[in-house]
Amino acid sequence: MSDLDPAVAERLKRDPNGLVPAVVQEASTKDVLMLAWMDDEALRRTLETGRATYWSRSRQEYWVKGETSGHAQQVREVRLDCDGDTLLLVVDQTGAACHTGDHTCFDADRLA
Repeated sequence: MSDLDPAVAERLKRDPNGLVPAVVQEASTKDVLMLAWMDDEALRRTLETGRATYWSRSRQEYWVKGETSGHAQQVREVRLDCDGDTLLLVVDQTGAACHTGDHTCFDADRLA
């Protein structure tokens, strides 16, 4: 069980898997870097350590961004949207945010 502040936990609207999407924005450029998923424990760890921690849906485990790649995210702010169903992390990004090596996960496929 997570030790996430009950006042914060109460405001979160999770999907059926207990997850909330987390949009990640670079503090210096305002670029939207990526979208990841957090549960209460990932959010608690992020708030406690200042290091972006997510829930990997494919691996079914927690991962700290940059722990193996060195492409870390130091968290400056965490915000909850007005509906309580999306988080915004404002980070200082070291290296590429995308696993492909691109600066953002939105660099490659512009549709319009």
